[in-house]
Amino acid sequence: MSAAGGVGMLSAMSAARFRIMAAGLAVAGLAVAGTVLAGPSALAATTPHTIVLDGAKLVAIRQQLAGTPSQQLTAAFTALKKSADAALTAGPWSVMDKKTTVSPDKHDYYSLATYFFPNPSTPDHCPYVHEDGKWGPDVATTGDLTARARAWQAISDLTLAWFYTGDAKYASRAELDIRTWFLNSATKMNPNMTFGQVVPCTTVGRKEGIIESSEAITQVVDALAILDSGAPGWSSTDHSGMVAWLTKFLTWMRTSSLGKAESKATNNHGTFKDLQDAVLELYVGQTATAKTLIQSVRTNRIAKQIKGDGSQPAELSRTRPWHYINFNAQALCRLAGAGRNVGVNLWAYKASNGATIAKAIDFMIPAATKGESAWNRSDLDVFDQSIASDKLRAAAEQAGDTKAKAALPKVPAPAGGDLWPVQPTCWIDLGEPPVQK
Repeated sequence: MSAAGGVGMLSAMSAARFRIMAAGLAVAGLAVAGTVLAGPSALAATTPHTIVLDGAKLVAIRQQLAGTPSQQLTAAFTALKKSADAALTAGPWSVMDKKTTVSPDKHDYYSLATYFFPNPSTPDHCPYVHEDGKWGPDVATTGDLTARARAWQAISDLTLAWFYTGDAKYASRAELDIRTWFLNSATKMNPNMTFGQVVPCTTVGRKEGIIESSEAITQVVDALAILDSGAPGWSSTDHSGMVAWLTKFLTWMRTSSLGKAESKATNNHGTFKDLQDAVLELYVGQTATAKTLIQSVRTNRIAKQIKGDGSQPAELSRTRPWHYINFNAQALCRLAGAGRNVGVNLWAYKASNGATIAKAIDFMIPAATKGESAWNRSDLDVFDQSIASDKLRAAAEQAGDTKAKAALPKVPAPAGGDLWPVQPTCWIDLGEPPVQK
């Protein structure tokens, strides 16, 4: 089959799936946590075919919200709705908004290499100097990094808010953000990361730039699946447009020199690249390919990255070790969620050295429960125990990890609130500029 024929078949499969999931809405009006939910024909018609998130759990959560939700669920819903409400008037964001780029095409994504600083020994500050773990002075304000982060997070928050409330305004705004970033010819991003993490004084992207899509695109894909379940205003044209865009993006990830190199990375970069490719494959209908990739995570990631005691040497060697062991475990947790779709239980896999995903998370328990005094490692970041909370919840609930379950009451909630009750997977944002000592 030709590449074009393959894409056409996948698009047809996805379109048929969309039509089935978008058919017939009839849900009574509901109320939750002081919020009046929309009436008939406002809520999703079907269980969303989410990939990392479990669609059936989302339906169950919505039912709990409509009844007598727990205090924890009410608090999580309130925090999610607060973020979604803010997103209603923020953006929309576009790669065309950036002020500078090294690409001849402004539609190409562009960002600066994170850990590079001006050279103090040369008049033009070139070549830039690498300082692991420290964000360069212009990283957050140059190119598309911050706009991408804001847009993709907003898409996730807004779609979940629509799913739980049935209020069309959330779906409408998420759709605007998606069309602006991915679909509209005047504003869309080209489906590549060729100019991600360019070192200043150069014009060449780096494989490491792919982490800026791979760490967050899973939220976008699950948002698309939620909209596919019957969101008002979300059309078959929107759906097929996103399938086409993501298919091109996936092809670039597989065939470009940068994409191939990132897949070979042995640390968190490689884990997130596997996650991204598998999730995209599942969404566009390349299920067998996704299953093979997820199966490979057992021996290629878990067995190689995690020791028998749960430590992750490649991440512990960094200048921000607490961040990085959480970051890699986050990718593994999401991969376990994706594995659910193809009958691959990554939580159950145990390497010959005794390594499991749960052991990697259990390794965090002393520091997560007692704080920096139990960490005893040099670390540039201000210590934040809470970033381990979603990994511990995942291990407790999805892997039956009794150690993680016992530790959870001793771990503080994230500053923005514990969102696990409304988005039960490892989705704490670890991509923001760090707060450092």
